[in-house]
Amino acid sequence: MEKQLIKISVRALVEFILQSGDLDNRTASADKEAMQMGARLHRKIQRQMGSLYTPEVSMKCQVPYEKFILQVEGRADGVMDTEERLVIDEIKGVFKDVNTMEEPVPVHLAQAKCYAFIYGEQNGQEKMGVQMTYCHLETEEIRRFRQEYTIEELREWFYGITDAYEKWALFQVEWKEKRNASIKQVEFPYQYREGQKKLAAAVYRTIQRKKKLFIQAPTGVGKTMATVFPAVKAVGEGLADKLFYLTAKTITRTVAQQAFDILKHACSEEDEKGALCYKVITLTAKEKICFCEKPECNPDYCPYAKGHFDRINDAVYEMIITSDDMSRQAVEEQAKKWQVCPFELGLDLSLWADAVICDYNYVFDPNAKLKRFFGEGVKGDYIFLIDEAHNLVERGREMFSASLCKEDVMKVRRLVKTRDGRLARQLEECNRQLLALKRECDGCQVLESAGGIYLKLLSVMAEMERYLEECKEEDVREEVLDLYFEVRMFETIYEKLDENYMIYSEIDGEGKFLIRLFCVNPAVNLNEALEKGVSTVFFSATLLPIRYYKQLLSTKSDDYAVYAESTFARENRLLLLGNDVSTRYTARGETTYRKYASYLLEMVREKKGNYMAFFPSYKFMEEVYDRFLLLAEKEGSRIQCVIQAPYMSEEAREIFLEEFEEEREESLLGFCVMGGIFSEGIDLSRDRLIGAAVVGTGLPQVCRERELLKDYFDKKGLRGFDYAYVYPGMNKVLQSAGRVIRTEEDRGVILLLDDRFREPRYKETFPREWEGLEICNVKNAGDKMRLFWDQTSSK
Repeated sequence: MEKQLIKISVRALVEFILQSGDLDNRTASADKEAMQMGARLHRKIQRQMGSLYTPEVSMKCQVPYEKFILQVEGRADGVMDTEERLVIDEIKGVFKDVNTMEEPVPVHLAQAKCYAFIYGEQNGQEKMGVQMTYCHLETEEIRRFRQEYTIEELREWFYGITDAYEKWALFQVEWKEKRNASIKQVEFPYQYREGQKKLAAAVYRTIQRKKKLFIQAPTGVGKTMATVFPAVKAVGEGLADKLFYLTAKTITRTVAQQAFDILKHACSEEDEKGALCYKVITLTAKEKICFCEKPECNPDYCPYAKGHFDRINDAVYEMIITSDDMSRQAVEEQAKKWQVCPFELGLDLSLWADAVICDYNYVFDPNAKLKRFFGEGVKGDYIFLIDEAHNLVERGREMFSASLCKEDVMKVRRLVKTRDGRLARQLEECNRQLLALKRECDGCQVLESAGGIYLKLLSVMAEMERYLEECKEEDVREEVLDLYFEVRMFETIYEKLDENYMIYSEIDGEGKFLIRLFCVNPAVNLNEALEKGVSTVFFSATLLPIRYYKQLLSTKSDDYAVYAESTFARENRLLLLGNDVSTRYTARGETTYRKYASYLLEMVREKKGNYMAFFPSYKFMEEVYDRFLLLAEKEGSRIQCVIQAPYMSEEAREIFLEEFEEEREESLLGFCVMGGIFSEGIDLSRDRLIGAAVVGTGLPQVCRERELLKDYFDKKGLRGFDYAYVYPGMNKVLQSAGRVIRTEEDRGVILLLDDRFREPRYKETFPREWEGLEICNVKNAGDKMRLFWDQTSSK
C-alpha cells in the first residue's frame, strides 16, 4: 500500500514546533513581509547581490516514516555561491531599528537552517552558510547575521524538528482514514424535499469541477443540509480536505453546527459504525470567549497569556486525539485545564478540524483572516460554503476599504508631543499633508492618488512600532495602538488599489477630515482568498438579480447558477401590493403616515396572530407607530405592540422575540426597521408570525459613498442607480418579507406598501415565488385578506 504524503511548509513547521513563551499583543509588529512593500524590498536586495546570487529557490525534501512520507517544502529568498561555500540567504523586512538587533529572531533562523539542510544535503555539501538579512522597511538600512553549520549538525537538528512533528502527521493520516471510511457510510438524513436532491447534486458537481456556484434558494428548501451533505461527501471522495462554512450572523452558525451534528448522528442506535466521524469547530469572537474582563492578551494582565505557547501544543494534541467534541464549552474547559487562551486554542484546533464554521472576516478580512490558511503563499484543498451570501457585497466593501482621519493623527500627536519628539515630528508632517488636502476639499473630493500620504505613513509606522515597544503608560499606549492599526490598515489597503477602488477625501458630519480608500467592487479581493481553495458555493434566499451578485462576488465568467424550486404551496400565502402609498420624501406627511397605519390595522384585525411591519427608518417607523396607536384606540381594536429600539442589547433582542412565542388573547404587531436585526436571520415559523408589511423599497439613504457607487457603475456602462440603491434596497425587502414563510405548513400575508414596487426595475428583483401578486388599496386590502383567511381556514 502506497504511503500517504503529508505536506507542510518550512515556515509552518518551525513556527509550530518551536513556538514558546508568552502570548503578548503589546508588540505591534504584524506579518510585514506579507506586504507587497516587503516583497519589493526583497527583490531590490536580491538584484543588488550580483551574478553569484540565485533568488527565490524552491526546495523540498521527503522524510519517510512508517505510515507516511513527510514532505517539507518552501522557497529560500536566495542561495549565494561564495568562495568558501554555499550560503542560504533569508530576507526579512522590519520596522524595528536593525542596529538594536543583537541576534536573529529564532524562528527566522530556523527557517533558514531548514533550507540550508535541504539544499546542502541535495547538493552534496559538507558545510553550509546561513545568512539572515534584516532590512528596515522605511530607511532600507540592512543588518546581516551569518553563521556556518556542518551538514551533520543541520541533519541532526532538522530531523529533530521533523521527529517532533511525527505524531501530528500520524494523527492526520489515521484520522483521515477513519473519517473518509465513515463518510462513505453516511446517507442523507431525511427524505429529500422537492428540488433538494437536484440542489445537492449541483453542489457536488461544482466541487468535482472545481468551480463556483450561486444558489438562489427560497426559505424551506433545506439549503443548509443540501450544501453541507454533498460537501462532506466530496471530502470523503478526496475532492477536498476541509470545509469552511462562512456566515454573517451567529444564528446561521448555529444552524450550520446543527446540520453537522445531524449527520454525525445519522445512524441507527444499533449501528454505531454508521456515524460520521467529523471534527467541527465554530470559531467564537475573542470578546465573547475571553475569560478576562477585557481581551487584553499580555502576560502582565492575563494568566492564560503567560507561558501560553509552552502549553498550547499539548492542549491541542490531547483534545484532538481524545474527542471529536470541539464545541465552545469543550474548548473553554480545555483552555482552563491547560491554562491557555481559549480564543487562540480555538484557532489552533481549526488546523485539525474537518469543518470550520466562522464569520466571513476569518477568511477575507486583511486584519483578521487566518494566516495559517489564507496567508501569503498558503493554499489548500478547501471548500467554501458561503451562507447568506447577499451580505458579502457590503461586508466585502467594508473589509477592503480603509480611512485615515486627520483628527486621530492630531490627537496622538498631542499625546506624545512631550513624551517622544521623533514620533511627534512624523505625526506633525503627516498632519501637514492632510491639512493641505483638507484645504482643497469642498465637502468631498475624488482624488487621483494617495501616494504622498502612503509614503509619509511608512515613516509614521516605523516610529509608532518603536514607540509601542518602549511605552510603559498603558492609557497612552492604547491611543497610539488604535492609530497604529488605522495606519496599518490604510497601508495594507493602499497596496491593493486598482480599478475597483475610488480614493476620496471628505469632511464628515462632525467636521472631521478623512481620506478614504473605498473598495467599490470587492470581487477581486474576495477571490484572492477563494482561489486558495478548490470550490465555492454562494447561497441565500435572496440572491437576485443573480448577475449583480456574480459581478460583485466573483471574477470568473463561467460560474454556475441554480434557482432552487420552492416547496411552498402558493395558495398558502397572500401577496398584496398597496399602490396608493409611497415612502418618497416628497410624499411623507400626516396623510401618508395615517394611511400606512390604516393598512397595518387592516392586516392585524382580519385574523388574530403575530405580525411584523418593517420600515425604511426609525423616524418613519415612529411616525406610523404613533398614528397606529391612536387609530387602534379610536376604533376600539385591542392590539399589543412592540417596537424596535436603536442599539438594542442581546438581552433586549431576546425579550423582543420572546413576545412572539407567547400565547395571547389579542394580535401582536412588532414595529421593526428594514435591514435591522429582526429583518433577517430570525426564525418564527408556523403561527409565530402570520403576516408582514414591508413599508417602502428599502433604498439606502442618499450619501456620498452611494453616489460614488452610482457614478462608478454608470461609467462602467451599468445601471448605476440600480447597483447603488435598488438592488441593496430590494434585498432588504426580500429578507423582511421572508420572515413570514419558514416551513411548508406556514400560512401568511405579505403586504408590499409602496407604489414603486410596480416599476420594472423593482419587479425584476421579485423571486419566482411572487407570481400571483395582487394589487390593492387601503379600502379593499382588508376584504382581500379576509377572503384569504376564510379560504385557508376552510382547507
